[in-house]
Amino acid sequence: MTAEARSGSRFLYDPFDAAQARMDANERVLAERWEGLEFRLARIEVGLERLEKRLWLAAMGVVATILAQGVKYLVAL
Repeated sequence: MTAEARSGSRFLYDPFDAAQARMDANERVLAERWEGLEFRLARIEVGLERLEKRLWLAAMGVVATILAQGVKYLVAL
């Protein structure tokens, strides 16, 4: 039967490689999972940077308080 004589869907006549289709689908799923993982990792990194800034601000506040009390003590002498 030639290609011109065939009627209907091409999927009825073309060979279907189920193993290759399954591998392609798994690759697409893994790519989507990887993108989601990268997105979540980026969000975690942003959160850690914000936390680090807050911790440094708190540490500098403690140091400033201690220095201010030291200066206050020296002025009072």
